[in-house]
Amino acid sequence: MIATPSPTPGQRVPVVIVGAGPAGLTLANVLRAASVDCVVLEAESREFIETRPRAGFIEEWAVRALQERGLADRLLARAQRQGECEFRVGGERHRFRYAELSGRHHFVYPQPLLVTDLVRKYADDDGGDIRFGVRDVELHGIDTEQPAVSYTDPDTGANIRIDCEIIAGCDGPRGVSRASLPPVHGDVARLDHGIGWLALLAEAPPSSDCVVFGVNPRGFAAHMARTPEVTRYYLECPPGDDPENWSHDRVWAELHDRLSASGAPPLTEGPLIEKRVLDMHNYVVRRMAHGRLFLAGDAAHLVAPIAAKGMNLALFDALLLGDALVAYHGRGDVSGLRGYSDACLRRVWEYQEFSEWFCELLHGPSSDDAFRAGAATARLRRLFDSPAAAGAFAESYIGSTSERHLLASR
Repeated sequence: MIATPSPTPGQRVPVVIVGAGPAGLTLANVLRAASVDCVVLEAESREFIETRPRAGFIEEWAVRALQERGLADRLLARAQRQGECEFRVGGERHRFRYAELSGRHHFVYPQPLLVTDLVRKYADDDGGDIRFGVRDVELHGIDTEQPAVSYTDPDTGANIRIDCEIIAGCDGPRGVSRASLPPVHGDVARLDHGIGWLALLAEAPPSSDCVVFGVNPRGFAAHMARTPEVTRYYLECPPGDDPENWSHDRVWAELHDRLSASGAPPLTEGPLIEKRVLDMHNYVVRRMAHGRLFLAGDAAHLVAPIAAKGMNLALFDALLLGDALVAYHGRGDVSGLRGYSDACLRRVWEYQEFSEWFCELLHGPSSDDAFRAGAATARLRRLFDSPAAAGAFAESYIGSTSERHLLASR
């Protein structure tokens, strides 16, 4: 057996960030602006993280928070604003004007564009240290006063060690960070919805000026604009289904059927440039911090894309952790770090609860369960007929309380 070479002694920085998604890059920019040195390690290439398709809806509180930190200029110049969604049920259209009820909007800005902006700001404009394509990342001494991260350099093959004070684990559900938590903290609460979504990107202009939810006994469907030329569609399907089972003709036939409603404009068809099946499940780790390791984003929790909450939670974590680290390194204030996990998990569970509730509303009618279908119909009627129910839904859908949580935690 060939022995693994000992790590080459490297630099020492206050913070090492593992993972260059929205959470890791937002955190890196917050620290860089406050003159807190950090290094970002990313297993993939820059091209990959700037092009992989991901979420596209950002809540207004998050845009405001990014704007305050100088991270939203391109977003504000290019993003679409939306304040309405539409439910299509039983052949009828129901417009839901959540901006009028909540005073807040969604911004349609695909995650690859946000990641591109954040990388450009951190690395190109401000000279931040980000290392792509790293391999064999390991965390060391997370429960000691001298943590470190080691990795294999992709160009030289050298094993490099970076000593630090804090490690931010932003490397998603399959990264090394969550696996480094001790079992008592790393245990995960899970919920499997028992359904799949066929996620589609179509080279076709949006067929509606807002998000459309098709609630149909044949299965749920959704329409979401991404750009003026590209539209995201979803179709409910069996979990684990093979995307190749869904031909171009079958996809469009189901979309036309499930999204049909009196007076609705016809769908604009186009080539399908992405087809993948997402199994709808959620998870939350018991604790988001241990010793000198702090998790953020999908490393700590996952919300199925039912309510478009995942990227918003990742931004919440990163902004909260960034403010806590700036206070720690600037004033020696440890209160933010000590309260980080509890503050994040409170917001996480609120989003999880809403996602579960919304899932039943959207999928109950196609569940082949008469009780669930009846309960979902009651929820929809209450949403359309009760101003109080509509107001509560609008507040949860747009995440209105996140801004208050973020400000209260500073």
